[in-house]
Amino acid sequence: MDIDFFWIGAGLAVFGYFIGYGLKNFKNPKGSPSGHPTLIKEKDLYIYLGLRPEEVKELLVKYPEAPKLVLKGTTYYPYEHFTQ
Repeated sequence: MDIDFFWIGAGLAVFGYFIGYGLKNFKNPKGSPSGHPTLIKEKDLYIYLGLRPEEVKELLVKYPEAPKLVLKGTTYYPYEHFTQ
């Protein structure tokens, strides 16, 4: 009988763990697991790099071959490329 209570307790502990893990992204179920965006707008790039806007402009002028995506006049840069 004592073994039965052990398994019930272990099951409840595992159940609680998975419920808690599932509630982490309850309000944002489609968010990226790392919490970082996939693409960053050019105007917001300085925030993610920890630089001043002028420094980011100089960086982009110095490296014009940096991968980017232009959609409807807005330039996006891949987050993974700038953080590695």
